[in-house]
Amino acid sequence: MHKFILFYRVRRIKNTIQLSKSCDDIFSKMIQSGTSPEDLYNAVCEQEIEIVLTAHPTQINRRTLQYKHLRIAHLLEYNDRADLGHEEREMLIEDLRREVTSLWQTDELRRHKPTPVDEARAGLHIVEQSLWKAVPHYLRRVSAALKKHTGRPLPLTCTPIRFGSWMGGDRDGNPNVTAKVTRDVCFLARWMAADLYIREIDSLRFELSMNRCSDELAKFAYEILEAECNDGESQLPILEFPVTDHSDSFESGHNAESSVTLLKSSLSRNSEKYDDGKLDVNVRTINVSTNASSSGSGTGTPSASSTAGFGFSSPRKKTSEFNVGKSIFDKILNPNITQRPDFAPYRIVLGHVREKLITTRRRIEEILEGIPCDYDPSQYYENSAQLLEPLMLCCESMQSCGSDILADGRLADLIRRVSTFGMVLMKLDLRQESGKHSETLDAITEYLDMGTYSEWDEEKKLEFLVTELKGKRPLVPPTIEVSAEVREVLDTFRVAAELGSESLGAYVISMASKASDILAVELLQKDARLAVSGELGRPCPDNTLRVVPLFETVKDLRGAGSVIRKLLSIDWYRNHIIENDNGLQEVMVGYSDSGKDSGRFTAAWELYKAQEDVVAACKEFGIKVTLFHGRGGSIGRGGGPTYLAIQSQPPGSVMGTLRSTEQGEMVQAKFGLAQTAVRQLEIYTTAVLLATLHPPDPPRSMNWREVMEKISEVSQQYYRSIVYENEQFLEYFREVTPEAELGNLNIGSRPTRRKKSSGIGHLRAIPWIFAWTQTRFVLPAWLGIGAGLEAACAKGYKEELQAMYREWPFFQCAIDLIEMVLAKSDLSIAKHYDEVLVSPSRQKLGEELREAFRMTEKYVLLVSGHEKLTENNKSLKRLIESRLPFLNPINMIQVEILRRLRGDVNNQKLRDALLITINGIAAGMRNTG
Repeated sequence: MHKFILFYRVRRIKNTIQLSKSCDDIFSKMIQSGTSPEDLYNAVCEQEIEIVLTAHPTQINRRTLQYKHLRIAHLLEYNDRADLGHEEREMLIEDLRREVTSLWQTDELRRHKPTPVDEARAGLHIVEQSLWKAVPHYLRRVSAALKKHTGRPLPLTCTPIRFGSWMGGDRDGNPNVTAKVTRDVCFLARWMAADLYIREIDSLRFELSMNRCSDELAKFAYEILEAECNDGESQLPILEFPVTDHSDSFESGHNAESSVTLLKSSLSRNSEKYDDGKLDVNVRTINVSTNASSSGSGTGTPSASSTAGFGFSSPRKKTSEFNVGKSIFDKILNPNITQRPDFAPYRIVLGHVREKLITTRRRIEEILEGIPCDYDPSQYYENSAQLLEPLMLCCESMQSCGSDILADGRLADLIRRVSTFGMVLMKLDLRQESGKHSETLDAITEYLDMGTYSEWDEEKKLEFLVTELKGKRPLVPPTIEVSAEVREVLDTFRVAAELGSESLGAYVISMASKASDILAVELLQKDARLAVSGELGRPCPDNTLRVVPLFETVKDLRGAGSVIRKLLSIDWYRNHIIENDNGLQEVMVGYSDSGKDSGRFTAAWELYKAQEDVVAACKEFGIKVTLFHGRGGSIGRGGGPTYLAIQSQPPGSVMGTLRSTEQGEMVQAKFGLAQTAVRQLEIYTTAVLLATLHPPDPPRSMNWREVMEKISEVSQQYYRSIVYENEQFLEYFREVTPEAELGNLNIGSRPTRRKKSSGIGHLRAIPWIFAWTQTRFVLPAWLGIGAGLEAACAKGYKEELQAMYREWPFFQCAIDLIEMVLAKSDLSIAKHYDEVLVSPSRQKLGEELREAFRMTEKYVLLVSGHEKLTENNKSLKRLIESRLPFLNPINMIQVEILRRLRGDVNNQKLRDALLITINGIAAGMRNTG
């Protein structure tokens, strides 16, 4: 219990501190500093921020435990109410005891690896449990602050922030993510969107009982009634009392069961109501695959048997029921309009909306079941614009009748949700490694007797790709025979063509290094769309997906600007960007592999320069740019406070647009509670606003850049001399950390290595950092930095470094994040791991690394001017001190368990105990990978 109360108090203190970054506070400061109200208003309204939730395997807590933590947080929050009586407080304490008892008696470990569909459901759970409430509240805050400081509120359909997802779309190194999985996840998101909107419409219909309305709305309502009467019956929906109110205040608790995890319960609940105006007792089970390994290429429609595993049931009607009149029982409950004592136009219109949403949901269920469905497009919603139209009509009607206060209530919140989440909640990005596309083109060119694509030089590749992109015929013959891996790539592009940009976001190419990597994807997209449209007899929906190169390694980051210049110099590509992507080039930069490749400091500097170069390249061709930041939760993978990170970007790189990933445990930490989510969304908005209108300062002089180059060079050399060139390091790493045992955590569907190799090079960045975090050494985040700073000081740059820290936001952020990592580390704990687990012949390496740690701490404090670590971060100091009494004993236990387990590898009890300590340390350190 003490643990939860402590967590709750610390969270409250943290949120109090963060209030300084609220929209009201920042807008006020900007107006006072000379920003005009007009510029402020336009900058906020034109913001385009997208937060992309990923399934990177760093969330160690089971979702069941996350639910229980949320429930406890809600109860603790409720306990703060001053109006609680003695009896109510006693009941609340009993509820807390029950929740904690249930938590203690629940298995902490995942016994099976999650599937990609499981991961997608977890992401959708965040939307339902938190973001669904947080988004309208956040937008109200933005609107109120804008009105206060500019005189104009935020337009109802304007949303500065949207959400994306990689869950079910990220196939880079994950063979479990197939074309069929991507398709199923997209339809699952659409099903859930329709389900959430139905709940909101039910509540809204109950509220909007007025009969005064505009002529336009009245005409629309009568048209609906007339159409229903012409069908021979009145299908005016009955009024249902709202079952679940998703717009309740944050103080109320929320049922931990979500429609994502309990679709069976959700749909069974709907079957018990008079769904669709009819009493439905026919309930069938729909199963959607969570077993990607058995799905094959799977671009076809799934059958009921092949899609087992989703476990949700749906209310279904026999086909004949759609052609018969309503039952006598239905007519008693739902009389026709001539028998009704009143006329409620808003309820009629919203009832019509509800009917179309129910049909939308039913159609998705039939698609997932593999049942042929041929609905008239007018019967269901395909995109958010169709749903917004009647809602805006209701809003405008209320405003014209003087009911602004009603229009600005639940209806406004629903309009804001539709504008933000659309009909898919989160658009799904696709990601694949560039080599897979080359292998696919190899198979195609060899089949066509054109040679081997991957053996051509870059100019020949570009000539071939541009020629084919300008052509109007498909490249891939329907009869082509290819390997299973190539077929999966082709199937993915077919699914992308079928779903279109209304469901899907970007196609991200990892390990991109050449212009041909981007054009290869454009060609495969174009070819798939031609083939699919030919089969359908109509054009594919929407536009092609925007193609986003991801530059990850230091080498690729250094060449990023040149690649973009080469692309934009190609007339076809430049025109395509203008016509298809509104003149916007998106480029992703990766923090993980660059850090593992060369160390954190070198990676940070190369990322800074790459962004400068990409922005300059796009500016040369008159093309706008959006930078997509692949940040992880830990400092070693680009993590850290959002506000600091955005404020330290190169000037001109954040011009009102930004995409950023939120990964693993950080998704739950930042967006798991509605209150916290609102604050995080405000922080994104204000940070991007400041970076746009008041960009951070660049390096004051070329000398500062030269100093950075010197630090980076020495830092990289020292880092690589230890990690890649020291023959003892790999074995030392395996002995001193629980890296080998992390695979048993079952925290992600993705393998821990890109290829079957035991070297550091093919180990993914997440387990690399996760393992070092467990030992409290966090080596990847600081190794090499001390050597670089020492070399700079030896050259006489001490005063220069201190000036850089005071005046250059980028450098200050880099040093502050390193200081934060050093403060969270513990040399005595790290030394204990060495003494117990490492062979005597390799313990000297451990002492050398601890000396490097001390040197890093010395020079970081010298540059920052601080006497002690965390001197400028009191909240972090309190947080660390509050966790040490729990964290230190868990580390000591883990060392002993590792010692015993390595002598008894088949001991399941020891294995379980180890995994529990891994969970505990990860929670105590607050990030993992």
